[in-house]
Parts: sequence; C-alpha cells; structure tokens
Amino acid sequence: MAELVFVGCYTGDAGNGTGITTLSRSPSGSLREVASLPLESPSWLAQHPSLPVLYAANELSTGGVTALGISPSGELSVLGTAETGGAHPCHLAVTPDGRFLLCANYTGGSVAVFSLSPSGALTARTALVEHHGNGPVSDRQEAAHVHMAVPSADGTIVSAVDLGTDEIRSYTLTSSGTLEPLAVSSLPPGTGPRQLVRRPGTDLAYVVGELAGTLVTVREKAPGAFEVVSSTPSTLSSVTPNLVAHLELADSRLYVSNRGPDCVTEFALDEAAAVADQPCGANPRHFALVDGTCYVAAQSEDAITAFTLTASGEAELRYYPTGSPTFVLPVSRP
Repeated sequence: MAELVFVGCYTGDAGNGTGITTLSRSPSGSLREVASLPLESPSWLAQHPSLPVLYAANELSTGGVTALGISPSGELSVLGTAETGGAHPCHLAVTPDGRFLLCANYTGGSVAVFSLSPSGALTARTALVEHHGNGPVSDRQEAAHVHMAVPSADGTIVSAVDLGTDEIRSYTLTSSGTLEPLAVSSLPPGTGPRQLVRRPGTDLAYVVGELAGTLVTVREKAPGAFEVVSSTPSTLSSVTPNLVAHLELADSRLYVSNRGPDCVTEFALDEAAAVADQPCGANPRHFALVDGTCYVAAQSEDAITAFTLTASGEAELRYYPTGSPTFVLPVSRP
C-alpha cells in the first residue's frame, strides 16, 4: 500500500508552491503533511524502480534535474543536481533497469539521457538530441516541444512525444546511454501530443492530444513506430478550450484529466468510449490512482483533490491545500 504521497509544484513566478511536499496517506485514504523540501519548480517527479530515490524536473529556463533520497519518515535529501541541456524540462522517466534517467525538455525541444550510479545518483549526461519542426497551431507549435520521453517495457527504445511537431520520435537507447534514431510517427495536424502510454500485453498505445482535446489510439506496428487507429474527444463535456493533461491506465479503464472542463474522464478501453466525467478542481494536471481513490494535482485550486472512483462519476471531492501542485506520486515507505 502506498503510504507516502510526494507532491511537486510550481514555485516563484510560475506558482505558489515552495518545493516538494511529503504527505502521509492513511488506510482510509486521507492525506496529512509530514515534511517539505524547498526546491525550484519540481513540476514532475519520477521514482527509481528499486531504490529509495526520487528525481525532480526543475522546470526553469535553465533546466535542471535533482536526485533525492527518501528517508523512512518521508523526508527528502538532495543527492545531486545536473543541467538538462534544455529549457523547461517537464517529464522524467527511469529505465526499468535503473541505469538511465530520461528527460523531456519542453521549451528546449530536446531529449536528454543521464546515467545513474548503483546508488541512484546522477553521474553524467550521456545524450542530448534536439528536435526541429513546427505545427499548424501557431502560438503553441511554433517550434519543437518535447513533452514526454518514455521507455519501452524492456528499456531499449525511447519514444519522445513532441507537442510542437505532432510527432512521436523513437530512438534506440544504447548500452552506453546514447540515442540512435529509429522511427518517426506522425499524428493528425494540430493534435499537440502530450503523453503516450502503452497498453500492456497488446500492440496498442494511447496518446493525449493537448491542443485538439483528443484521446488518440495508436498501434505500435513495429518497435517504436506507431500508426493512428482512432481518435475521440477526451471528455464528455462541451466546455472549450480543453487542454488535456494526463492519462492513466487501470485494468480495462483509462482516465484522462481535462483542463477547462476541469474533470477527470473515465474511458472503457475495449469500447474506446468515455463513460463519465468527474469534477476535480481547477486546472487538473497530473493525477494518481491508489486503491480506488484518485488524487489530482488541481494547480489553480492550490490543492490536491481526491475522490473515490465510482461508476457514475459523481463522487464527493475532498481537498488537501498545497501551493500550485503539478504532480502526485504515491510510494511505499522505504
């Protein structure tokens, strides 16, 4: 059971947060603050697959990443920092073997790779690949904007989702941590892809189109190469604009957060159909599902909101105040 919840946020000119907040999660699902660590705009967090170590993307014009140790009480300590090589890093992922950290630089339009020591510390930046191009939405797609770099299940392929160019660019990740071009997959113009999640046990994956307000189903026809299967609105709501943010898979269900309609939408995967919208607070970004409860980083609400997953999507909303939250990471105590 996840007993700790770490919350990332925006700080300074970007928001009202102060750093990473540690919350304790009770058996009933309620949250209580137990610690905090001042840090500049730790907007995305990633957990090492086998060590009590977290990584935070410092979403600044001079992009950085911070490695952090987790104590049994949930307090964090800085293990080291590194520059990402691009502006405003917005997504991190650790390869399944724990050897490399992947970083998407949004404004920089690039993908960075860092090697990790056996203790989880940052050792060196082993790759930095820049994208080039644009899309039809002039104010958001004037240049490449990498929003996610996700490893395959075996960690040999890195797929970079580029909001600015409407592409998924895949690379082979070598044993030394370099990236070799593998495939480029195009999505419908103006999609503004933000995230990609593969469906385990199938050749299907799902992409949220931030700019088009869509959920796009794609098929991985060859490793790292994707073709569009279908596209559907990401919410039942007619409220516009809708800037889709995050998606999570849970068994035969998929959940998407929608900013504008300010809801989390539930999809039945096998029917590829939206079944319910759950109000979740203003400007929902990242969210996490734990034991039947959804915890949402409602950025403009200055709170983590929580609700029980129900068939009707009409659950009571609970509020846990915290400044400009952007990310919710449940973990078990070390």
